[in-house]
Amino acid sequence: MDVLTLLGQLLNSTLVFSTALIFTALGGIFSERSGVVNIGLEGLMIFGAFAAGVGTYYAQEAGMGAFSPWVGVIAAMVMGAIGALIHAVATITFKADQTISGIVINFLAAGLTVYIVKLLFEGAAETPLVTVFHKVPIPILRDIPIIGEGFFNSYPTTYLALILVVVIYFVLFKTPFGLRLRSVGEHPSAADTLGVNVTKMRYIGVLLSGMLGGIGGATITLTTTSTFAHNTISGQGFIAIAAMIFGKWNPLGAFGAAMFFGFSQAIRNYVQLFEWSRSIPQEFIFMIPYVLTIIVLVGAVGRSSAPAALGTPYDPGKR
Repeated sequence: MDVLTLLGQLLNSTLVFSTALIFTALGGIFSERSGVVNIGLEGLMIFGAFAAGVGTYYAQEAGMGAFSPWVGVIAAMVMGAIGALIHAVATITFKADQTISGIVINFLAAGLTVYIVKLLFEGAAETPLVTVFHKVPIPILRDIPIIGEGFFNSYPTTYLALILVVVIYFVLFKTPFGLRLRSVGEHPSAADTLGVNVTKMRYIGVLLSGMLGGIGGATITLTTTSTFAHNTISGQGFIAIAAMIFGKWNPLGAFGAAMFFGFSQAIRNYVQLFEWSRSIPQEFIFMIPYVLTIIVLVGAVGRSSAPAALGTPYDPGKR
């Protein structure tokens, strides 16, 4: 295998591992830009991965064929939104501690999804194998050295994630909706005075985080694992939170951070191709992305400026 081909494949693998992180980090940005901490992204991804597996399976059974994975994506968006709604009601309406509520979502998702899978599939620990997305090469662009193999021979969900990075950046920073969303995360009292419905905007932000987090989880089920099990997500939601923070709550920054973490996951597969790596215990190689996540978060502490009102419930009576 020549060097250009190897680099192209490494870039492609990086995108594959980054896609779920991109979706979920973008979702986290919506929630936290509105002022609501969302530690529950891991749980929202679990809900999405579960719904994608179950939804795609029953779509297959109904004879939907190649459209089945898209049914799974829609199911994941709905399930993620339901999980996010629980978080929104607890934190926005009842002003519960946002961190604790997010942790509850994580535990709820981890336990409830496995329980339902066992109920639906006669005690099985995972969903049956489902039809997944296949890579769609883009003619001509596919033939560009390195970049062609890396970017233009990807899954449909990867193309969608790349498009959403640009779209969401535009929505957040170039539209009245984005200005209102950011205002309730920075100065909710001032936004309320100017007629912005703080509660509504925060609900929208959290629900969007659930929908995108659900797609993030679905991406893993529908591109790499073909099934949902208790370990399908395995901390990817927490890595997405790190990408969001490292990217300074900016879609473009989060994309770059997600690519970095995706690269750290992809490189572990390629490290094992070299003779010298065989003397290293496999457990250490699989630790690479998580160790890098910790290092990056430690380095980001004090350097990233979160929205001013992040984590603070809004009380109109205290304006």
